[in-house]
Amino acid sequence: MYNWLMKFFSADMAIDLGTANTLIYVKGRGIVLNEPSVVAVAENRLLGRKEILAVGAEAKKMFGRTPGTISAVRPLRDGVIADFEVAEEMIKYFIRKIHHRNLLAAPLIIICVPSCATQVERRAIQEAADAAGARKVYIVEESTAAAIGAGLPVEKPVGSMVLDIGGGTSEVAVMSLGGIVYSNAVRVAGDQMDLDIINYVRKTKNLLIGENTAEDIKKTIGCAIAPKDKTNEMSMKIKGRDLLSGTPREAVVTESQIASALSETVAKIVDTVHNALEATPPELSADIADLGVAMTGGGSLLRGLDAAIRAATGLPVFVVDQPLGCVARGSGKMLSTLDKTQHMLQTMY
Repeated sequence: MYNWLMKFFSADMAIDLGTANTLIYVKGRGIVLNEPSVVAVAENRLLGRKEILAVGAEAKKMFGRTPGTISAVRPLRDGVIADFEVAEEMIKYFIRKIHHRNLLAAPLIIICVPSCATQVERRAIQEAADAAGARKVYIVEESTAAAIGAGLPVEKPVGSMVLDIGGGTSEVAVMSLGGIVYSNAVRVAGDQMDLDIINYVRKTKNLLIGENTAEDIKKTIGCAIAPKDKTNEMSMKIKGRDLLSGTPREAVVTESQIASALSETVAKIVDTVHNALEATPPELSADIADLGVAMTGGGSLLRGLDAAIRAATGLPVFVVDQPLGCVARGSGKMLSTLDKTQHMLQTMY
């Protein structure tokens, strides 16, 4: 009776709980929420706890601009929970936002985790969703959801390879007959690219920039392969703090410079794909040679990354339509066909 009542008041959902962004798919409605995984908190020393001031897009505006009493934090690092209390409040806020603050809402939730997440980290994610008011929580690996979201024939006796590059992790998987034949995740992805750009600008320009500026550079002129024609390459003016004088200063960065800054991270992602191909059974390798490698996640939008992987492997490589929402759509499809896909899901208790 309780579960029936909760179903009546709740919209079951699938959550792509990403390091950079959280996307939520609601059964029958599609993706209804896409917000940064950022929370603005203030320390209440009298009560000895954290007070949530803002969540999502509103909190991201405060990133790097908060006074000493307030901090804008990302409760997830490398795709797993780094701050349990803040992560729980963030999930709770998003659930209530979708249900228009209905206190009786207790949805069934499918939540995505990277394959490199430990059992302890998976349990922490499930417990955070439970504490946020879920009546039932299932865990699914991001690579599985990404493959389904990309429309790959994962249920057939055919090898399918997906490369999901998010904010905290890059995950590659080979799937066949509804199961994962091989998967591996490295904690090198979009966040590391931002850090690479920050470090490069600091070393070569003597300029200190923030994470938001680094992300803007990556999105605007970021590329995996330096342009051959440097006379027509794109450039971008950036502002930061001069490390010598301590005063604000402007500088210019180019595509070639950013490609150089990202070269090490791009090489690690290419190596991850190489390792997956070496570990794939021969029959499935033949299928992958025909079908190619599907790239999903926000990191796959880095210009030239597909070409870099194609050049290194000799395989067809393509970026799926709307790669940012691929994991959320895939887990949403699993939610809509729960009776058929439940064998791909995991529950920690």
